[in-house]
Amino acid sequence: MEIINYPPRSQWAAVTARPHLDTLSLHHTVSEVLQEIRRRGDEALRYYTGKFDGVELDAVEVTAEEWDEAERSVPAELQSAIKQARDNIARFHASQAMSVTKIETSPGVVCWQKPVAIERVGLYIPGGTAPLFSTVLMLAVPARIAGCREIVMCTPCDRTTGKVHPAVLFAARAAGVSRVFRLGGIQAIGAMAYGTESVPKVYKIFGPGNQYVTAAKQIVSLHDVAIDMPAGPSEVAVIADASSNPAFVASDFLSQAEHGADSQSMLFTVDETIVEPVQREIERQLARLPRRELTEKSLSHSKIVVLRNRDELVEFTNEYAPEHLIIQSADYRELADRIVNAGSVFLGPYTPESAGDYASGTNHTLPTSGYARAYSGVNLDSFIRKITFQEISRQGLCRLGPVIETMAAHEHLDAHKNAVTLRLADENRE
Repeated sequence: MEIINYPPRSQWAAVTARPHLDTLSLHHTVSEVLQEIRRRGDEALRYYTGKFDGVELDAVEVTAEEWDEAERSVPAELQSAIKQARDNIARFHASQAMSVTKIETSPGVVCWQKPVAIERVGLYIPGGTAPLFSTVLMLAVPARIAGCREIVMCTPCDRTTGKVHPAVLFAARAAGVSRVFRLGGIQAIGAMAYGTESVPKVYKIFGPGNQYVTAAKQIVSLHDVAIDMPAGPSEVAVIADASSNPAFVASDFLSQAEHGADSQSMLFTVDETIVEPVQREIERQLARLPRRELTEKSLSHSKIVVLRNRDELVEFTNEYAPEHLIIQSADYRELADRIVNAGSVFLGPYTPESAGDYASGTNHTLPTSGYARAYSGVNLDSFIRKITFQEISRQGLCRLGPVIETMAAHEHLDAHKNAVTLRLADENRE
């Protein structure tokens, strides 16, 4: 793990660089698979699931019996935890609902905006190294609250049994998912983007995935379907000082690093005295982790950066624009007020990133790779379109019409002007 002391501004871009994810090199392969799915439908889904995942699919969709079997096999303790997390996520996202307010912008001119749910959404839940039932909750709960008519979910099945992990299915039922399909990777994205005999076409796709999933989402978003946001490897930045507990800092560092070999953990500080204790704690805790080998790969491109002062610390953090930002310094509230680029912020010594990942209520589907400068994480609005309405009275058009006519004439759009002029003439005749 690299330690960088007092980097000059000219080096900030290099220091904040992420592990490179080159999806462009995959586009040819991914595009070929997607076109086959568009052309051959379910037949292609079965072929590529066998080729890439080593699973021969008898049925693409999870059956009602499998849903019931999954619920019976999930331990009561986990069922209770999933339901509590679901309720917290629902409470937080329900608070984001907007009310419809009619505004009279000028006399006789009334405008308003109405939120309308996306009718059919697709959720991708990775399989990989762990059953991500938490991601099911993060995506399906706000979709249900938004009022999405149909929530379709794709997730890889077990290579041996051909079944979806029981906890993932239990979370799907608890969160309100309509249908689940045992599909992973490119084939899942293609199925939801184009539709097949078994899988309905959706209007927007959500969810993280590996580089092939990322490339597939990028390609289908060009012409066929909307996606939640650009995605890359997961990341965390921790701000700490001499008052911070090194064990807490190290635990946050490692909890992010174990996501995957291309994840990145960063520590930003103005206090050099915290560096060595945190390093010792990382080594101590790492030795006890079952996913040590994977975590070590992530730590190889993680960094500790020492900055000169608080102002530089804030600027550097905003330059990095982390997916997750944990502020454990004594002045965490003051620093938090100055953060403008981050996906989700965790304040104080007793707010680990794990809370947001699972059960506090905020969403863990967040912008990575610096996209926090321009994107929000998934929220209720992600599942909603907002349609504007307006109604103008005769008197209102008499007042506003000349303004419209003047602007249209100066843009040389005579048909626009005429649409007003005819109405005003009709009003004058009456």
